[in-house]
Amino acid sequence: MSAGSAPSPAAAELHRRAYVADTHNDLLCAVVARPVDRWGSFFGERWVPQLRAGGVELQVLPVFIEDAYRPEGALRRTLRMLEAGRRAAAENADAVRLCLDGADLDAAAESGRIGLVLALEGAHGIGDDVELLETVHRLGVRVASLAHFGRGGFADGSGEDATGSRLTSAGVRAVAEMERLGMLFDVSHLGAAGVGHVLELASRPVIATHSSARALFDHHRNLSDEQLRGIAAGGGVVCANFYAPFLHASDFSVDRLVDHLEHLVSVAGIERVGIGPDFLKEVLAETTPPCCEATEVAGVAADEYLPGLEGPAGLPLLTDALLRRGWREGDILAVLGGNVRRLFRAELGVPSAGRTVGSAGTGAGAFVAPDE
Repeated sequence: MSAGSAPSPAAAELHRRAYVADTHNDLLCAVVARPVDRWGSFFGERWVPQLRAGGVELQVLPVFIEDAYRPEGALRRTLRMLEAGRRAAAENADAVRLCLDGADLDAAAESGRIGLVLALEGAHGIGDDVELLETVHRLGVRVASLAHFGRGGFADGSGEDATGSRLTSAGVRAVAEMERLGMLFDVSHLGAAGVGHVLELASRPVIATHSSARALFDHHRNLSDEQLRGIAAGGGVVCANFYAPFLHASDFSVDRLVDHLEHLVSVAGIERVGIGPDFLKEVLAETTPPCCEATEVAGVAADEYLPGLEGPAGLPLLTDALLRRGWREGDILAVLGGNVRRLFRAELGVPSAGRTVGSAGTGAGAFVAPDE
């Protein structure tokens, strides 16, 4: 939280009552950059206090593979990061719990611990080997996106939108395999045609872990209203990205983030919106040598952040901004994490053969979630 900024007492009290779910924080990149014997202690010393300060009760931990490891080292890097996540959880078992399904999330919350969910961002370590989805599922992965900015074995990322590419044949099989296993399909970073293709194929809800509204800012990393409606109709959730250059060309403020959240709600509905902040400032500082500091991330400036929302500890400021904008308390609680918790409790780690909720297609109203 930036100096001199603090939420109002009412916002702070509401935030304390909230179940906060962050669906995208690349902190594993910073953890794995430390010596192996420091993975657990670094996570406990550096990140657990920040998550606690932000009220986070559910943290999705994506495995992102930097360019330097692609393609030859991508699988080894993926395995190393998954091991780092598992060790971080095991060595901080008093504070966090690695979660494989909704029951684990509930158990974490009941014991006052933060639930951690492993995810793949881009699936670079898999290539186009659909069978390896079951392998990473055994290692604890429960959420996955199959492309990043560029071209992959399953699909093209949003940086390749000009190609108009849909999923590859392997990507089509991957959607079915993820649904069979109970892994949530993440459409963030997927190219526009690929998102449409997934929504045609999906029989279970999908998630956008860190994407905002293209209608407000025309960046390829944001989602169109048509895509928002499609995700919502299938019972999924769209989680807003806080990364400033994806929200506005120059006005990097929490008010612009609230604009995006309000647009997502107006199009997708209050039950279909969450938050996926994509906090980058500290991760980049921890992983980029001073001699060659990155100034861009995928073509946008890497040194612009929302004041006070550079990391998890600032999350109460969002609650404050939503209250000032006139949001109802129940709606704030839903967007901060209630909606994601409901989705994860219903879908996470539940194989298709074992589902007890109604099947979800792309038709509105197809998804039936249990009460919280």
